[in-house]
Amino acid sequence: MPTDGADLTLPEVPDGLDVPGILPVPAPLVALAVAASLLVATRIVNRRRAGLPIVAARPHEPVPWGGADVLQVLLIHVAVAFAGVAGLADDAPLAIRLAVSGLATAVGTVFSLAYLIVRGATLRDLGLGDVRPREDLRLAIGGLALVVAPVLAFAYAVNLWVPYEHPIVDLLRAQRNAAALAIVAVSAVIVAPVAEELFFRRVLQGWLEKRLPAADGGQAVGLAAAAFALAHAGQGLAFMPLFPLALVLGHLVRRTGSILPAVLLHGLFNAVSLALLLLQTPTPAAAG
Repeated sequence: MPTDGADLTLPEVPDGLDVPGILPVPAPLVALAVAASLLVATRIVNRRRAGLPIVAARPHEPVPWGGADVLQVLLIHVAVAFAGVAGLADDAPLAIRLAVSGLATAVGTVFSLAYLIVRGATLRDLGLGDVRPREDLRLAIGGLALVVAPVLAFAYAVNLWVPYEHPIVDLLRAQRNAAALAIVAVSAVIVAPVAEELFFRRVLQGWLEKRLPAADGGQAVGLAAAAFALAHAGQGLAFMPLFPLALVLGHLVRRTGSILPAVLLHGLFNAVSLALLLLQTPTPAAAG
């Protein structure tokens, strides 16, 4: 399943990700993040008071697939992930395991797209047809400014309660070479955002929007966000700060019918998380 990326406190990587638990961050950066969040939140409140939507709607049609197709896409991801793991030796290095996991996620995403297209879906149905680079990037940066401070603070708090554990942390503690950094970065900033946004926000949420046709799509967005968060269960309490992040991602896709703003926000968030993880994780020499 497309849970191999990064989201939350730190990066998202193959097989889940999002690493809460941040060591001290320079005060100016904290102040900047908080100020940016308050600024965007204030603009949102002002727009609501003026009767304006938070995100301008783009015209888009309901997705053409049904529940059986959603299940099939999930099974494709599971089957590809299982095939990848089955081909590994029991003593395969952690870096190889993470690389194979990321590759399996990418392959599963390609197979899922092929399946839906064969079933009659268009690029627009898949949230990939209405490309508006400037507007999409603006929405992504605004979303990042809104969530980065509160979500990472939430992640830090829950990590104090239940420590976070993940293979990516073990990998970066064991080796900090170019290969390890490349595996983590590609998985967290590119593969995971594309795979997870396609599955959770377009395939699953798009279907839920048809089944629960509330005017604002709130139920569909909430259920898809819950599924996304629960997909990261087993990583401490990471699912808790992931939920509000997923709500923002879901709202973007609901309003625009495109996964591109959400993919960009997801990738940017994971990049910030990865940077924080690198700052907080001791280098192999220091750890030794």
